[in-house]
Amino acid sequence: MGNGAKAQQKRERNQKDGKVAKSQLKTNVKAMDIQCGICKSTFLKTTRAPQLEEHAQNKHSKPMKECFPSYEVPAAK
Repeated sequence: MGNGAKAQQKRERNQKDGKVAKSQLKTNVKAMDIQCGICKSTFLKTTRAPQLEEHAQNKHSKPMKECFPSYEVPAAK
């Protein structure tokens, strides 16, 4: 049995399982809920304060609170 037959068998097995690869793109777009008030750039909700501070300083030369007025530091677990 050659490698081509093995690959075909694997494709058939995977097709029986009904598993379909799912894209993460739509989920990532929904998770972009932190928005800069000045340039309207969006950031993932998992973005930490140092990254937002860096954006505010490098892009706008303003404090983070001015760019992200609604951002709250998440509570530690």
